[in-house]
Amino acid sequence: MANIEGAKKEVIDFLRKTLSVKDVTVIKVSKVGDGWECEAEVFEASSFIKSLGLSTKVQDRNIYALKLSGDLEVESYERKGTLSPGE
Repeated sequence: MANIEGAKKEVIDFLRKTLSVKDVTVIKVSKVGDGWECEAEVFEASSFIKSLGLSTKVQDRNIYALKLSGDLEVESYERKGTLSPGE
């Protein structure tokens, strides 16, 4: 049976691979029925600045929500929001 550490590891591995980022911080893991609901904080290159075609080291702090099955398979994920630096 899956445990909280396994869910956390799966979230980190999935987001690193899917979003091509280095750092992922899991900020919430909850057992819900037979599965898991998780939230993670990810720093990504600023989508606004990238849309302008500019090069920068400015990063957005994004929060992602994920749902995992009881077997720790990611069933869904979505970006919940973006926080600008200093927020």
